[in-house]
Amino acid sequence: MSVLVVGLSHRSAPVDVLEKVAVSADDVPKLLDEMVRCPHVSEVTLLSTCNRVEVYAVVDAFHGGLADVSEVLARHSGLPLQDLTEHFFVHYAGSAVQHLFSVAAGLDSMVVGESQILGQLRQAYATADEAGTVGRVLHELAQQALRVGKRVHARTGIDAAGASVVSEALRDASAVLGQADGELTGTRAVIVGAGAMGALAAAHLRRAGAAEIIVLNRSAERARRLARKSIEQGVPARAGLLDELPAAVSAADLMVACTGAIGTVVERAAVEAGTAGRTRPFVVCDLGLPRDVDPAVAEIEGVTVVDLIALQRRLVREDLGGAADAVSAARELVAEEAQNYLAAQRSAEVTPTVTALRRRASEVVDAELLRLSSRLPELSDEVRDEFTRTVRRVVDKLLHTPTVQVKKLAEGPDGDSYAAALRTLFELDPQKPAAVAGTVEQPLNGHEVAAALEAPVRRAGPEAGRADAEADR
Repeated sequence: MSVLVVGLSHRSAPVDVLEKVAVSADDVPKLLDEMVRCPHVSEVTLLSTCNRVEVYAVVDAFHGGLADVSEVLARHSGLPLQDLTEHFFVHYAGSAVQHLFSVAAGLDSMVVGESQILGQLRQAYATADEAGTVGRVLHELAQQALRVGKRVHARTGIDAAGASVVSEALRDASAVLGQADGELTGTRAVIVGAGAMGALAAAHLRRAGAAEIIVLNRSAERARRLARKSIEQGVPARAGLLDELPAAVSAADLMVACTGAIGTVVERAAVEAGTAGRTRPFVVCDLGLPRDVDPAVAEIEGVTVVDLIALQRRLVREDLGGAADAVSAARELVAEEAQNYLAAQRSAEVTPTVTALRRRASEVVDAELLRLSSRLPELSDEVRDEFTRTVRRVVDKLLHTPTVQVKKLAEGPDGDSYAAALRTLFELDPQKPAAVAGTVEQPLNGHEVAAALEAPVRRAGPEAGRADAEADR
């Protein structure tokens, strides 16, 4: 059993494809259930954010697991499988571990170093755990990924600027509104959506100097809760429902839409009604995936739309500047943590073999002591006890060096060969636990994914599972 990652992100797919694959919070349990019911998948989690959709699965065969996960994502997106796979990236075994650690560290984010991904990973794990699709392997891997992410942020300062997709969008908004870089002093803002992204937007708006925040949401209570928090932080705020959008826009300078809903939330007519007759600019920051704002809003005179596509283009053009050293240090730390994790896992896989060897030795000692008792029944209890202790000490000393060495050697890439030698020499048959990862494989790009998927598509019948198992060795 190994870990497989199948996903799309801003690096591999255009926004219009990401929109189709995006999974709403309400749909995540359904997809998790579909995947874990697939023949080659035993555990699964799903991460869906504003710039990525990734599946982390424990599979018994690479080709079979890839086909299972890909088909579920294709059905969900409504796209033909062959059209979708050209945008996939795939990581397997050790490469999957290193990719997850990189994601947790913010190294794979649109805004490199952003720390919001840690909360998103934590939520993805919690959802899968509640759905019953997380087992020992993904539990241990997810917890370690969260620890690695925290360690990278704490030790490298990669997130020192506190940048995020929200802060970068507001930075563009401040430029349109004629303010200093990242400042929004005296502005009035509308937030559409009161979830985690809405709360983050409110925090950034407060820090940027917004004079008032209007929170609109389908749930009035959640909108009021976020508005109250802003008031407690010293920024006037009020809450309302989505049908109040035209009136809210008419009194505002910018809007941040981040609902996480599937489908358009902000229609052109509402924005057009709210901006009718105004002479000052209005900025719409659409951070939803799929997009929350009707694309036609960009055609309204005086309205500027900052969306994920615009952000991606700008961020790709800009280099890392002074953050390059922090990013380099973060990558080195992630690589080190991944290798340590894989070594620990390989070492742990040897434990059942060592346990079986000691159990075999104990059985032999018990049998010989029993034979001694039957042959020399006149031995006193004192002599018998001393003899028993001596024999067990001899066996323990003989086994100590090989068991310590096999655990140490198991940490290397070919570590299991030493455990296999022990099993052969002593005719051991331990119940081996599932392996988390082998050597660090290279990730697959879209074309390689398509080629890999052709094999299981053509196979049928009982030979398929055996063929995949051979491919995984």
